[in-house]
Amino acid sequence: MSAGGLKAVFLAERPMLLRLLSSRLGDPDLAQDLLQELWLKLEATATGPLADPAAYLFRMASNLALDHRRSTARRIQREQGWSEVQPSHAEYATAEDTLISRERLAEMERAIAALPERTSAIFRAYRFEGASRKGIAADLEISVSPVEKHLQRAYRAIHIIRDGEGVDAARA
Repeated sequence: MSAGGLKAVFLAERPMLLRLLSSRLGDPDLAQDLLQELWLKLEATATGPLADPAAYLFRMASNLALDHRRSTARRIQREQGWSEVQPSHAEYATAEDTLISRERLAEMERAIAALPERTSAIFRAYRFEGASRKGIAADLEISVSPVEKHLQRAYRAIHIIRDGEGVDAARA
């Protein structure tokens, strides 16, 4: 069956596909979204001859619903894990702890600022902007190895601050 024929079967079976997704997900709006995603997959994917195109579409819809439920379960598990390691209201820092943390953060910022300009720029791009090492290397027209060495230098400076040796030791 051609892609056009499969789309015609999709259009004919659309109400049943929507009903299947709604029953599997329990959310009609989400079912509409996944039905749209199914249509986009049909647009993007070239298919060969199919013996039973309707069964193929229903299997695709079932798989989309299952994938969505699995990803939702993983997201919930991640969020629960994250909330478990966050401090409770009773564990919030005192004013003194907050002041100490701010001073240490300021020391780290000074340590990063004291690094050579290129090292600081690479560190900021990697840690704050989310750029990959490979992407940074391509932007600077260098290999990945020097990028990693710059990052090591920056991390060393931060570890020195974290271990309480101060900004002067980080410059060394």
